[in-house]
Amino acid sequence: MLKQTPLNAAHRAMGARMVDFGGWDMPVNYGSQIEEHHQVRTDAGMFDVCHMLVVDVKGANVRGFLRKLVANNVDKLKLPGKALYSCMLNPEGGVIDDLIIYFLTEDWFRIVVNAGTAEKDVAWMQKQAEGRGLAITPRRDLAMIAVQGPNARARVWTAIPGTQAETEELKPFNAVAFRQYFIARTGYTGEDGFEVILPANEAEAFWHLLATLGVKPIGLGARDTLRLEAGMNLYGQDMDETTNPLESGLAWTVDLHSERDFIGKSALQSRDIHQQLVGLVLLDKGVLRAHQQVHTANGIGEITSGSFSPTLQQSIALARIPLGIAPGAEVEVEIRDKKLKAKVVNYPFARNGKALV
Repeated sequence: MLKQTPLNAAHRAMGARMVDFGGWDMPVNYGSQIEEHHQVRTDAGMFDVCHMLVVDVKGANVRGFLRKLVANNVDKLKLPGKALYSCMLNPEGGVIDDLIIYFLTEDWFRIVVNAGTAEKDVAWMQKQAEGRGLAITPRRDLAMIAVQGPNARARVWTAIPGTQAETEELKPFNAVAFRQYFIARTGYTGEDGFEVILPANEAEAFWHLLATLGVKPIGLGARDTLRLEAGMNLYGQDMDETTNPLESGLAWTVDLHSERDFIGKSALQSRDIHQQLVGLVLLDKGVLRAHQQVHTANGIGEITSGSFSPTLQQSIALARIPLGIAPGAEVEVEIRDKKLKAKVVNYPFARNGKALV
């Protein structure tokens, strides 16, 4: 039996094609995936992200607990509502999950974790919190809807009167509580917008309200091409427990310089790094997909995420390849026993409606 979000009936009423996504019954598209992609790049679209889990951590010295739990440094979180992206590592330095942490008060931090790892994440957090007197509470009573695109914020301001004054000056990776809403200027598309956390029993009405304001529903298919163009990692493809953040393009989320210790730090410090995550643009005709081999001058790598880019009108990918291959270099990707030419590029490939490569 697949799990359902509070918006399941709304998706079906809007003609969504539903698929099994990590045990959740989720919409992959509502018609044309390409049109949905362009809708977000040029106007505004909304995503059901209720399958992701909000976890509230409360108690004395939550900050001290998080200093040890995650690779990034929560001491960067000084103002209420400020958010931090980080990886949670195992002792070997592998990525248990990537997540977002919001600082609310010194005794209350909010964490948003991925759907497929939610149960594992909560169990790991609870294990690490033993004896600390902390309450780690999964919030399935809350729903989350992402509204993304150049017109996304204006549509949310119309949908929730009073929010413009509260959020217009909100900087990226910050959030504010407004009545029953928790509104964060974060997202997974490379476009501006909000992720709105609200009571689960109000999610369907809010979804339909946004639709009446011209915000189109967007499925998982376009969500994946949008995040790939934006150069954003997908857990389970671009990193997992067998990979470390230093070889996954996530070194910027790891604080190895402060004296603070965290789970996995010693493993990262003692590990020789041999690989890097890079962007690829296919020069020949074809489509780049995960697990295709990449032949470079320094050895063989592998595509972690690949797809056709609607914005670039080319096939693009993220790939883990040997160190020493610089942007501009040509490599070969093995597709159906053929080796097709591709170019190494810096990512993101597109952001804020524009191609960057």
